[in-house]
Amino acid sequence: MKLTAEREKLLAPLQAVIGVVERRQTMPVLANVLLTVRDGRMSITATDLEVELVSATDVTVQEPGDITIPGRKLLDILRALPERLEVSIALDGEKVVVKAGRSRFSLSTLPANEYPVIEDINAEQSVEIASAALARLLEKTHFSMAQQDVRYYLNGMLIEIDGEMLRGVATDGHRLALSEAALAAKAKTSQQVIVPRKGVLELQRTLGSEGTCLLAIGTNHIRAQIGDVRFTSKLIDGRFPDYSRVIPAAPATAIKADRDTLRQALQRTAILSNEKYRGIRIMVKDNLLTIQAHNPEQEEAEEQIEVIYGGPDLEVGFNVNYLLDALSAIDGAEVELGLTDSNSSCLIRSPGTASSRYVVMPMRL
Repeated sequence: MKLTAEREKLLAPLQAVIGVVERRQTMPVLANVLLTVRDGRMSITATDLEVELVSATDVTVQEPGDITIPGRKLLDILRALPERLEVSIALDGEKVVVKAGRSRFSLSTLPANEYPVIEDINAEQSVEIASAALARLLEKTHFSMAQQDVRYYLNGMLIEIDGEMLRGVATDGHRLALSEAALAAKAKTSQQVIVPRKGVLELQRTLGSEGTCLLAIGTNHIRAQIGDVRFTSKLIDGRFPDYSRVIPAAPATAIKADRDTLRQALQRTAILSNEKYRGIRIMVKDNLLTIQAHNPEQEEAEEQIEVIYGGPDLEVGFNVNYLLDALSAIDGAEVELGLTDSNSSCLIRSPGTASSRYVVMPMRL
């Protein structure tokens, strides 16, 4: 195997896949990336057995072949080289030699046939969506995924194909985020899959703001083709909760407020909330919303903001971080908080739109 290419031509595809290469590995080969060189193209594959990324680029091929080399070491070498320098990578015995200008690096290798590659995912259907729309959907929901929850199906995101709509839903049991985006064409069948947390975050990092993304969904994997990068992730085998039962249909009363004013008031009040539970109390009366917090050191904070509200007096407790996350994800200057009573969840959305909705469960204070 031997190839030559400009430094940038090699660096860009390597940077696109290196995120899945863990620093600590159970298998030595997983610290490596797979280089496949033939027909004027080089593809770089990285995997952690859960998520796989493949990126391709044009190179000058002197000898075709496949080999695996340490991913992060190759990345550090390419980053450290001067810009626009011609780089050659060649297999020499059991080592790979990287040459550029007067620099020469000899790296260890492992056979390509030892590298775990996901070939065919047996896709049941494929759908097309604008990359920017999918990136926006993930951005507006990913923060509600659980982390290391014993209910393993919550440690990821539900991706649902429903007619001409792609829906993302994430919940950790205390809050829920839902966002929708339009598909390029109507899907063949409705389908639900759970993408693991790392897969969601890596897909989010890979997506750009231009072009389209082709999503292929199989029984055990989801695959996305984004330009020259191919993303594949295993799916979580489990049953996601029926999220439609959690979202309040039409809350009895709604508070309308300026999003930034409310967010800043919550941020200030949060300073003196209990560091462990992050609880704050919200009281609404006429057109005035009062936010209170206190902590075990007997310190207190109180904020008042003007809102539009015509319902009965209400008092309810929430985790302030959950409210702030939802407010940060909402577009527009105004926000609507739907409340029924002090024991019911709060529905947060931008007035007049249902494409993104957030549910936060109440806290006992």
